Amino acid sequence: MSPASRSAGPLRGAGALALAALPLAMAAANRSSPAVMALSAVLFLAAALVEDRRAALASLVAPFRTATGLVALAFLGWCGVSLAWSPFPSLSLRTAGEFGPTLLAAYLVARLAPGRMPPGTALAAAWMLGLAGLYIVADLAADLAVQKAIGARVAYFIFNRPVLTILLIVGPLAALLVRRGHRLAAGLAGFLSVAAILSSVSGAATLGLLAGAGLALAARLLPRRAGLGLTGVILALAVALAPVEGDLLHRLMPEAAHERLVQSSSRARVAIARSFGAAVAADPWRGAGYGTAGRFSQTPVTDAIAPDWRGMLAVGHPHNSFLQVWAELGLVGAGLMAALLFLVLRAVAALPRLQAVTALGLLGAATAVAFVEHGAWQGWWVAGLGAAVTWLREGWVDAA
Repeated sequence: MSPASRSAGPLRGAGALALAALPLAMAAANRSSPAVMALSAVLFLAAALVEDRRAALASLVAPFRTATGLVALAFLGWCGVSLAWSPFPSLSLRTAGEFGPTLLAAYLVARLAPGRMPPGTALAAAWMLGLAGLYIVADLAADLAVQKAIGARVAYFIFNRPVLTILLIVGPLAALLVRRGHRLAAGLAGFLSVAAILSSVSGAATLGLLAGAGLALAARLLPRRAGLGLTGVILALAVALAPVEGDLLHRLMPEAAHERLVQSSSRARVAIARSFGAAVAADPWRGAGYGTAGRFSQTPVTDAIAPDWRGMLAVGHPHNSFLQVWAELGLVGAGLMAALLFLVLRAVAALPRLQAVTALGLLGAATAVAFVEHGAWQGWWVAGLGAAVTWLREGWVDAA
């Protein structure tokens, strides 16, 4: 082993440990994942540069020579261009300041970590994932006793971000563990993860679990093309129906369903979706500008919206990432987003079958959550996706 490789080893080990600890860190502090991902990225990048700077740079640049990479750059470029007409440039820049660095960190880890983590990292990640799930289940069952004891915020939704992070990671990590013969660890981590999701008050996490498991099962049982086609239809509908989601739900959702979903504030969510859909209809081409959702009720487009719809625009975001892209980036942004999603699906189609099934399960879970839950540019979500993709790519290395 060369001196450079010996120097890089401890850095990679520390970076892998940070990545493995991400869900546990989120369970302890539900805004911590961007910092944890940044730490892992710095350590893996330092290790790569110490060992072989030229190879590291080539690995990082290579994806941007593909159609997927170029469309991703075009989408990010359109986000930047939209700052030119954002009525709140400081808000847009602040949003970019959360999203951009976390996206970069997630990219660095997803490119530099797979195939280079120390033996046993995946097993350590499984135990930490299981501990995160166990802690969430236990604290919820004890009426948030730990939160009360440490003087933290006492609210059941405090675990929503951690369980959504667990949702993203559990599938790819469990599949990797099974491939490496750690079936018991995979089963235990999976059981505790599902228990945490179902114990939480996050309806989005439960929906994501059902969507991800359902799509993975369909992809496993159906012919390969049928599974990919079903995923393509779901992605197309998620993008195309986002601007009219509120109107469709208003017409089709019965009152009994609202009564059953009272804890999820379904009536308010429908009203929010209708309001942002009206904003898209008023300015469908370029949108209000990147990162403006936090003050959307004060954007110029609201002048073209009926006064009854303006109140719900002040909620901060439409609880639908696809709709937020439409509202902030217009048809161009939505078109680039759709192109990127279908290029990702094309890449998944080239994977071996079991890896493709795992990837489709992750895609289904993430799409379901993005359609009903958080803002599009939140760093904790990007960090969770980055961790999930990293474990997914580690499984691809095993399959190579």
